Amino acid sequence: MAFTPRVFSGIQPSGDLHLGNYLGAIRRFVPLQDTHDCIYCVVDMHAITVWQDPDDLRRATREVAAAFIAAGVDPKRSIIFNQSQIVQHAELAWVFNCIARMGWMSRMTQFKDKAGKNSENVSLGLFAYPSLMAADILLYKATHVPVGDDQKQHLELTRDIAAKFNNDYAASIAKEGFEPDFFPITEPLIAGPATRIMSLRDGTKKMSKSDPSDQSRISLLDDADTIAKKIKRATTDPEPLPETVEGLKGRAEADNLVGIYAALSDKTKADVIAEYGGKGWGTFKPALAELAVAVLAPIASEMRRLIDDTTAIDAVLRDGAERGSVIAEATMKDVRRIVGFIR
Repeated sequence: MAFTPRVFSGIQPSGDLHLGNYLGAIRRFVPLQDTHDCIYCVVDMHAITVWQDPDDLRRATREVAAAFIAAGVDPKRSIIFNQSQIVQHAELAWVFNCIARMGWMSRMTQFKDKAGKNSENVSLGLFAYPSLMAADILLYKATHVPVGDDQKQHLELTRDIAAKFNNDYAASIAKEGFEPDFFPITEPLIAGPATRIMSLRDGTKKMSKSDPSDQSRISLLDDADTIAKKIKRATTDPEPLPETVEGLKGRAEADNLVGIYAALSDKTKADVIAEYGGKGWGTFKPALAELAVAVLAPIASEMRRLIDDTTAIDAVLRDGAERGSVIAEATMKDVRRIVGFIR
């Protein structure tokens, strides 16, 4: 069966979007609009797998939507919505809970990382998180999902759930007149350079809002002066930049800053090294700061404008939910027939 080329991606509204979120995900959403139908979701249902202050959740949901738009996602060309507005996400997730296996879920490394030694006391939602993620994707029969390293395992599970549904209900799928591959086996869109952005204070740790040091990350709402200061204060080693890309090995902070420059300028690390190899940080950091300000400051300014206009942001989310619901209900109407629900 030929599926419409469609991208689905979601970002949790956990607050304080940073450079890693932008380069690893949001920036990549924009060019995909030229080649695919695009559905971009603020996954607020995923967010409550750990407790959220309701007011903070609403604020963070609008912040993510604002970031999508400020970065260049067109809400007329693409669908932008928050997950909880489309009830079929939860409905399909329950069906998938009955398809997926406990062993599959227990092997998810993100669950192990987040639960730690406290796995008996975390929410059932956190354990079943990957099943809801599969529903997010397959509800729209998305053919492609942009993924980073930390989401590859979840996409593999999505593929396993789709294949098992197609197999378990093969007879019903045929009886109802659908193609055997009712759900697509979704393909990953592998990230380009520097999609895993590391801390500005420690190049061995991923950039994260949970880091207690605000100097470890560049927030998408930082102003130009703050962006420049954070880059100039970023941790580095005493050596100049190497003459080759291979020379970045074992130099986590240097590799991170070169990768950030490459991603912001749409170049490769080799291109950056060709220009700055052998030069000191006194030359490279100001150049990186200037580039980062040029790219990020306009986004921050537009985000602040959009966030202040909650009526407009909410209208975008409602419009996206209305358009997304049409696709979602069409899928669920067929799923209900396949599994034997009477409606």
